[in-house]
Amino acid sequence: MTPRIVAGLQSLSEAAPGSLLQHDGKPSLGEPAVGNPISHSQVVDLWKALRKAGHGEYTLEMLLKGSKVYVPPPPSKPEPSDEYKALMARLRREQDQREYERMTNPLPPMETFSQRYPNGTSIVQSFAAVNRPSSVADIGDDEVTYNDVHRQLMLILNFVASILGVAATLWIVARWWSTPARLFLTMGGSLLVGIAEVAVYSGYVWHLGQAKKKDKTLKEVKEVLQTWTVGAETQAAMAGGKAQDDEKPFRRRQKDMKN
Repeated sequence: MTPRIVAGLQSLSEAAPGSLLQHDGKPSLGEPAVGNPISHSQVVDLWKALRKAGHGEYTLEMLLKGSKVYVPPPPSKPEPSDEYKALMARLRREQDQREYERMTNPLPPMETFSQRYPNGTSIVQSFAAVNRPSSVADIGDDEVTYNDVHRQLMLILNFVASILGVAATLWIVARWWSTPARLFLTMGGSLLVGIAEVAVYSGYVWHLGQAKKKDKTLKEVKEVLQTWTVGAETQAAMAGGKAQDDEKPFRRRQKDMKN
């Protein structure tokens, strides 16, 4: 209700007491106040009644000015039943009992790996020591694989960069030619560069293979240059595979050491 509606209802009740508009199932107009609900049909009936009563200053627009859609307040929550209250009380008691048990009997602290397995660290170290690579070849497998992959990737990037560079150069140089001719020139030049790159790389790989084969054919020859036995009756010295008679110095030194 707006102030104009309240004033119109009061004027209508003074002019004709007891003639307040009453509708079945509609809001009551017995105690009008600003903000109370009123239906649109009641407003129209009020306007017609005011016109009949000689209050022509109350227009329908004036009555509705400042009105808003009435949103009824949310209904109050129903009172919980006795069973619900008893259930909530029992759950609270159980929760309080669990908290009390948790405070009086705290859980043991979580064990760490070293506490659970005191000898675990030594076992891990022993396992690592036993399984340690015994040769440099075992250690370098991963490194060799990584180097091979890196070299192949760099090789592919080098090929792509060379082909794209030659293609761009030929396309720019032949800018006065027709488009089909430029395309054929660019594709032909790129193809030739690719073939040249592959040929150079194949020759490089062949050269490496030949070098490895040559290294395998070479055999390392070990030669004993000099040997002797301390404390024996005879000593032999060899140089270049030939025995040398050098017994007297050794015997003289042995005698000096005994004296």
